Amino acid sequence: MELHPFITEHGLDIFTTMLGLLYIWLEYRAHIAVWLVGIIMPALDIYLYFSHGLYGDAGMATYYTVAGIYGFAVWKYGKKRGQKEDEEMPITHMPRRLYLPTLLAFLAIWAATYYVLVTWTNSTVPLQDAFTNALSFVGLWALAQKYVEQWIFWIVVDVVCTYLYIVKGIPFKALLYGLYVVIAVMGYFKWKKMMKDSPSSLG
Repeated sequence: MELHPFITEHGLDIFTTMLGLLYIWLEYRAHIAVWLVGIIMPALDIYLYFSHGLYGDAGMATYYTVAGIYGFAVWKYGKKRGQKEDEEMPITHMPRRLYLPTLLAFLAIWAATYYVLVTWTNSTVPLQDAFTNALSFVGLWALAQKYVEQWIFWIVVDVVCTYLYIVKGIPFKALLYGLYVVIAVMGYFKWKKMMKDSPSSLG
């Protein structure tokens, strides 16, 4: 049976959107399985984004795929100060000493990504594309470290991405990221409560 043209055209967008919903639910619960979905989904997104001219996002999806392995390893085997031997890595605040290095890293990645996009691609939104890539890089690192502030990074990323995907004609992904904004706000307060309830709350 032949598929409806709309399904054929947006099939990958729909499927990765479904994976994205599963991803954000697992992230909200701070469940380690988030990283398994976080490997499969971006691997498919590489083609999706590249085919729509979002070259920065395609590059970022490649990074996400590799970072998924890193994140799983950190959550599984990482240790924080005050963590008990048989306890999973706790949610904590990002140490203040990391604020400046994180900001500088974000600015450097933003500038480098923007340069790559305007020099070697025909991206029509290089500034915004580079911005979301740079902040996503920082956000994924913060997620891997289980810092509650990672949600703040994602709220900003999701707002900008929602706009970009609407403009670029990826409607289901746009809806997904609009939902991400809402869930990211909820996730921030959820993680703060989980951090408060955790026996190891030191960073």
